[in-house]
Amino acid sequence: MIQSKGFATHDPQTALVSFNFERKEPGVKDVVIDILYCGICHADIHQSKNEYGNTIYPLVPGHEIVGRIKSTGENVTKFKVGDLVGVGYFIDSCPNCNATDKGEEQYCDGGIIPTQNAKMDDGSVTKGGYSDNIVVDENHVLKVSENLNAAAVAPLLCAGITTYSPLKYHNVGKDHKVAVLGLGGLGHMAVKFAVSFGAEVTVLSGSPTKQESALDLGAHHFVLTSDKQQMKDAYSSFDFIIDTVSAKHDYNTYLNLLRKDGTLILLGIPPEMPQLSAFHLISKRRKIAGSLIGGIAETQEMLDFCAEHNITAEVEVISPDYINEAFDRTLKGDVHYRFVIDMKKL
Repeated sequence: MIQSKGFATHDPQTALVSFNFERKEPGVKDVVIDILYCGICHADIHQSKNEYGNTIYPLVPGHEIVGRIKSTGENVTKFKVGDLVGVGYFIDSCPNCNATDKGEEQYCDGGIIPTQNAKMDDGSVTKGGYSDNIVVDENHVLKVSENLNAAAVAPLLCAGITTYSPLKYHNVGKDHKVAVLGLGGLGHMAVKFAVSFGAEVTVLSGSPTKQESALDLGAHHFVLTSDKQQMKDAYSSFDFIIDTVSAKHDYNTYLNLLRKDGTLILLGIPPEMPQLSAFHLISKRRKIAGSLIGGIAETQEMLDFCAEHNITAEVEVISPDYINEAFDRTLKGDVHYRFVIDMKKL
């Protein structure tokens, strides 16, 4: 077994604390990665607090991982010792379902194996990137460019691919007007990608202080959602709205901002089932779509695109002993736009 150390939470109420544990002995197709950086995702916080109702304690969160390969199994062909690599939301999926055959492992019929909090056949539970190392099959590891800031790459493994994938799927480009609802970890990446694809981008936010940040990120316009006149002026304006908000909000309000045949793309998961008026869909043949992270091939495509266009996340790098404060600040929206843990300081 491989000795590991990290941070874990042991129940929904208590803070994360230092934690020593063991990882599996690497197989012939596995690589051992020394973790350099790990992003903090809202899902880490939800799972730490058992808000999904399925947390297995002790939980070591973390699925936005960048590190270097320390060793490789004898049958590994894609990587070598010293390579800079990434690991995202999942580390396994069934090998031969329809979704996997299409390179969309995230929709695997048999279910993916998340990097954290997944129960394995042998009874063990996957432990994430708030730690000093991880063992992963080479087929679920991504190549990371040495030309990018490794800390700022980490959030691309979740926030990045989660926004890149739907924009690519819906062929968003220069002829489209796109609105991004919410300017957090997901939202700021949606702005960067939509702008890079040539779309005309508007940020929708209830906070007037977000306007300057939105424009600095490359957005062309800003709409203050609490301003009735601005919302009225935006009526029937957009081809797509990328909804990144996980808090309770009214979908009907934003459906009205879509043109005929426009699409509201949901990335956030509100805690309560939203009310929906069929009229807002029927009246202009509007649609609501969902999207979940991305497959391995698409994630690699996204990382390569980011390397070519010098796109990374906006991050605040922290030491491991600041994780609990970072959780609190994330819940308050007090981060621009993603915390990343420097695991070298563990």
